[in-house]
Amino acid sequence: MLRPILGITMGDAAGVGPEVIVKALADEEMYRIARPLVYGDAQIMERAVRIVGTPMKCRAIAAPADATYEAGTIDVVDLANLPADLPFAQVDGRAGRSAYEYIERACGDAMQHEIHAIVTAPLNKEALHLGGLNYPGHTEILGSLMGQTKYSMMLTSPKLRVIHVTTHIALHDVPGRVKKERIADVIALAHDTLQLMGIAEPRIAVAGLNPHCGEGGLFGDEDDREIVPAVEEARAKGWNVTGPVPPDSVFYRAANLDEFDIVVVMYHDQGHIPIKVLGFDSGVNVTVGLPCIRTSVDHGTAFPVAGTGKASENSMCEALKLAAQMAKVKFANELAE
Repeated sequence: MLRPILGITMGDAAGVGPEVIVKALADEEMYRIARPLVYGDAQIMERAVRIVGTPMKCRAIAAPADATYEAGTIDVVDLANLPADLPFAQVDGRAGRSAYEYIERACGDAMQHEIHAIVTAPLNKEALHLGGLNYPGHTEILGSLMGQTKYSMMLTSPKLRVIHVTTHIALHDVPGRVKKERIADVIALAHDTLQLMGIAEPRIAVAGLNPHCGEGGLFGDEDDREIVPAVEEARAKGWNVTGPVPPDSVFYRAANLDEFDIVVVMYHDQGHIPIKVLGFDSGVNVTVGLPCIRTSVDHGTAFPVAGTGKASENSMCEALKLAAQMAKVKFANELAE
């Protein structure tokens, strides 16, 4: 079986993205499971190689077809869009715009089937905005570039998976976005994505929005009015869906009692907090509902350690492994040739 091609976007060059990519690709296992290449700036990647202190070398290329995919050499689709001495740990519009351009190029190649999956290093939202790109984050950029509206953020860790109904919005706006149609769409995305991950009969829990799932309307009626009908609709399809389940118990039941394969969460921190408590440096972010596979590290640009070579590559390694696993399922026929 052929190894899937994974396009790794470099992220914000002022952060730890280039370094964690280098450290992950220093592990020859990544080349045994996939054909990785980087979308970024070759000079910045060479700087990261020096910082990490690995004997690897970078090779600037124009397109995925030019890559050699050999361990010890990092193939870089070189956009050459940054100065070699870009400062570390500073919010810089040049780094923000460049990070967007790496994603844009990788999305284009994915849509043309030149790569099998996209794996993203972190960007800085403030730098992105300074660069003239008014997006809340990666998920929304990818959705826009690929013309999708029904997508969601999934987070995975060794003990827990969650998928979000809402993400980068203010907490006071969440109740107005928790609607039956959106919840039903996210349940379907969870079901289909877990099957792509090799789980034939996914066990899905849907977390409540309010304390005690609203306690019969005493603490809000969204659970009864919006979540219950979405769960009933999913069950009518023959899916194993439970909910709404009180948020103060559902994660324990999923992570410790192994009752569920994934939890549908209603807002950003409802999902992020348990994931990061259980596996801060091993979490992976997956954008589901796109025409291509996308995984990412589940951490930010980590400015305090940028340029030191100390950032952990664990999350990047896990993101690469998951992307390779999903691509082998999605492109089984193509890769079998």
